[in-house]
Amino acid sequence: MKSIINLILSFSLVLFAATKASAEKDISENGIVFGTVLNQDDRSPAVGANVILRGTSLGAATDLDGNFRIGNVPPTIYAVQVSAIGFMPMVQTDVVINNVRPVEVNFSLKPTVLQLEEVKITPGYFRKESDVKTSVVTQSNEEIRRIPGSFEDIVRAISILPGVAQASSGRNDLVVRGGAPSENLYIIENIEVPNINHFGTQGSGGGPASYVNLDFVERISFSTGGFGAKYGDRLSSVLTINLKEPRRDQFGGKATISASQFGLNLETPIAGDRGGIYFSARRSYLDFIFKAAGFPFVPEYWDFLVKSSYDLSPNDKLTFTGITTLDNIRQFNDTPDQKYFNSNILNNSQKQFTYGATWKRFFSNSYSTLTFSQNTVEFVAEQMDSTRTLTVFKNNSFEQETSVRGEIVYKLDSETELTSGIVEKLVRFDTDLLLPPFQIVPGDSISIDQRLKSNSIKSAAYLQLSRKLGFLNLTFGGRGDHFDILDNGMVFSPRFGASYPITSRTTINASAGRYYQAPSYVWLVANQQNRKLDYLGADQVVLGVEEFIRSDVRVQIEGYYKKYFNYPASLSRPYLVMVNTGAGFGGKQEGFASYGLDPLLSAGDGWSRGIELFVQKKMSEHRHYGTGSLSYSQTMFTGIDGVERFGSWDQRWIFNLGWGWMLKQSWEISAKFRLATGRPFTPYNPDGTLNSNLYNSRRIETNHSLDLRVDKFFPFDHSNLIVYIDVQNVYNNKNNDIPNWDAREGRSIEQEDIGLLPSIGISYEF
Repeated sequence: MKSIINLILSFSLVLFAATKASAEKDISENGIVFGTVLNQDDRSPAVGANVILRGTSLGAATDLDGNFRIGNVPPTIYAVQVSAIGFMPMVQTDVVINNVRPVEVNFSLKPTVLQLEEVKITPGYFRKESDVKTSVVTQSNEEIRRIPGSFEDIVRAISILPGVAQASSGRNDLVVRGGAPSENLYIIENIEVPNINHFGTQGSGGGPASYVNLDFVERISFSTGGFGAKYGDRLSSVLTINLKEPRRDQFGGKATISASQFGLNLETPIAGDRGGIYFSARRSYLDFIFKAAGFPFVPEYWDFLVKSSYDLSPNDKLTFTGITTLDNIRQFNDTPDQKYFNSNILNNSQKQFTYGATWKRFFSNSYSTLTFSQNTVEFVAEQMDSTRTLTVFKNNSFEQETSVRGEIVYKLDSETELTSGIVEKLVRFDTDLLLPPFQIVPGDSISIDQRLKSNSIKSAAYLQLSRKLGFLNLTFGGRGDHFDILDNGMVFSPRFGASYPITSRTTINASAGRYYQAPSYVWLVANQQNRKLDYLGADQVVLGVEEFIRSDVRVQIEGYYKKYFNYPASLSRPYLVMVNTGAGFGGKQEGFASYGLDPLLSAGDGWSRGIELFVQKKMSEHRHYGTGSLSYSQTMFTGIDGVERFGSWDQRWIFNLGWGWMLKQSWEISAKFRLATGRPFTPYNPDGTLNSNLYNSRRIETNHSLDLRVDKFFPFDHSNLIVYIDVQNVYNNKNNDIPNWDAREGRSIEQEDIGLLPSIGISYEF
């Protein structure tokens, strides 16, 4: 408690000093917002469009090129509205104006068509992808940043959305509508990446923290089902991340120290105003915290991000994006207690390199994108026994994807859009795996000692047509995928979506489709038999109703059903389906299941169904915002033994409530409450092995927590200071996790999270 008091006192001193300095400083310059307004269909300028900052008298009209500029804007958060004759009006919320850098806001307006008399055109606060009819939410940088308890982490931010479960409170294992953490697709600047987290789990996904620097994120789009044919090789969700454009006016930067890391951002124009580049470097200081707390291991990481953008011509744009992460775990084994503690931890160090270049070209009624990219991940994992003399598990792996992606989006007419694309990937996989005989159930064990290399090719092609028939919006698409390492490596995925407005405020949305995903690379090379696996499959149906209470308030109800087939199941552990693996740090506590070391057969199946309620209030002239979601779901899977059991992510009820208020004088307060009923787990036998007869038959208790956050913004002359305090689990409810086995005591031990956790963040922007 003393440390918490000291932390709050330190925050108060920083806040007092900054407030005093801000009050004494003569603010000689306000902010600037600028941008371009274009016709969505042919990218022609929307001349004379009216752009205003809602709730103020500030505004401007676009010129002959569709450009606008609004100056002398007092620093705070605004909603920017644009309207023009012949177009649907549009609003972009959470536009943060400061006097450090001009803020660019661009609009693509949709031309209006003849409307029924009772249909009233109102500004749209909510973005929606044209080819996705159901289960999609977009969030801006500011909406993610201010979520309490998220530590400005993208994955933690979307975990409060409907249909998303958390495997544990301290990790980013994304579980969507009953699916495994490996079933989620991540796309950064049109580049597919295998995982966006530090210390990721090989063969799956997740990790304790995202490596994407939120400072450079413009917006994200997250789809939990019903996504179009352009997205493939995943079953459950798609998270697309669009990064901001580098500034083109002058040099600038930002220094930050937050809950777990510190970093520096720099950006500058290049080639006059035709391009720009930014760079960020961040380092965790968890090692200092862990050392001070006396832990026998310390995680440390670096991440680096660079993006450059250059206009080759008015219709041609070239961007380059690069991301590097360096993750390392150091252990201290000076005492028997330290050795025992570390024997239960999989020492997982890794490096990840992601680079890609995209050329985007605009035509009169279409545009094309061409992306070259490469992802490389190097895994070094090891687990020793408590004497530090015997190797329990060792893995040195190298995964690399070199890919080219081309896409053309063509407007056949104002009501019809055609999208086609191809993807080619050269996959290289090298691994050195060692697992001495390891007992998984009484009397049975698995083992492996292999060095394997594999080179293969993944290919995909898709075609999608979006058509508006009166008020009915339809999307038809199909996608073919091929993976030459599989014996049955060719699959086809049909997709369909429909949307129909029954009133000016109410819309019915529906989607149906088949989705396929290739088995994880490590599953295929860990055991030669596993190359006989098929693509994992799922048929999905989603039906929902969307209601706009006001232009800034949306209510959505959706029901879904997913039918899984061809899921890899273990021959050694006939109760085990691979969908139930991949969350957590892995290792012997989970029997190394996520690595797919068992001989696997595409014989698992299952289903997941549920209903979700989602309410969202956007920031507008009403200076408060919020989200609320309530989800009910059921998930069941059947393994080789033919017994239907609860899925490992079968959390029946999940309730999330978030709320925030932007006060005067640049103060902001926000809160988040989360409640989730317990997920299944398997009890232990007296010898420490899992009791397969009771697989997923027990549940942890219901977990709940309340997080609070307070932000204060200090605008100075040509600089800006942001200070916040974020308190996780305010009433100190120590949530439960899956029990672990303690070999020294010969019993299972209940696992709890850290409880009350306050943190301070300070950012200085210049």
